[in-house]
Amino acid sequence: MDRATKGWNRFLTEQDTQLLARTSWAKREPFGLGTTPAVIVVDAYRAALGDSRRPLLEAVDAWPSACGPAGWAAVDRIAPVLAAARGRRVPVFYLTGLAANPNPWNRKRRERPRDPVRTARDMRIVDELAPADGDVVLEKCTPSGFTSSPLDALLTAARIDTVLLCGEATSGCVRATAIDACVLGYRVGVVEDCCFDRIEASHWMSLFDLDQKYADVIDSAAALRYLEGTGAEAVDADEAGA
Repeated sequence: MDRATKGWNRFLTEQDTQLLARTSWAKREPFGLGTTPAVIVVDAYRAALGDSRRPLLEAVDAWPSACGPAGWAAVDRIAPVLAAARGRRVPVFYLTGLAANPNPWNRKRRERPRDPVRTARDMRIVDELAPADGDVVLEKCTPSGFTSSPLDALLTAARIDTVLLCGEATSGCVRATAIDACVLGYRVGVVEDCCFDRIEASHWMSLFDLDQKYADVIDSAAALRYLEGTGAEAVDADEAGA
C-alpha cells in the first residue's frame, strides 16, 4: 500500500504535512522486513468483539470494550493472513489476557466484581480466528506481549527476525507490542487493516506514529505477498490445517 494513501492523512494538519515534507528525519522509505517472520495476533478475544456483528454503539451495551464493525472487518482480513502463514509454516502466536489480572494497570481490577465465567469468556479468542494445531497461545498481564509472557524467548528460539502484528487495540496492546519488538531488534510489520481500535483517530494516528518510528505499516494484501515469499516450502491445505 502506497504510504501516501494511508488513512492517517486526514488527521494530519496542514502544518503537519508541510513539516513532514520539509524535515530530513521524516520517513521516506520502508525500514524493510526480514526473511524469517512470525505472525502475532494481539487480543482478538470476545471482549473486543462481542458475540455478534452489531453497530458500535449497540455492541458496547453488551460488551463495553467492543470495537464494533471495525473489529469484525479486521477479523475477516486476519483469517487469510493466518491461513497463508500456516501454509508456509510461518509460526503463529496469539496473545490474550489473564481472566483474573492482578496488575494495577488492568482497570477492570478497579471495577465492581464480575462474573468469573463471563470474565474467562472475555479473554477467549473468537471462533473465527481459533488457533490451529501448532499455534502458540500466550497470556499476558501488561499491554506488551513481550513484558509479561515468554514471547521473546520463543521467537528467539525459532530464530525469528520479523513480526507481523494484527489485532487490537491499535493504540494500546498492538502499539506496545510493536514498540517492544523494535526495541528488542525485530523488524516489525503492522498490518493496518488487520488491526482495530474503538476510536478511529487513535487507530490511524497510532499507525502513523508506528510507521514513522518503529515499524512498517502495510495492508493485508502486502502481508500476503510477503508471506508467499517466506517461510518453509508451502504445504497443502490439509496439512496446513486450513
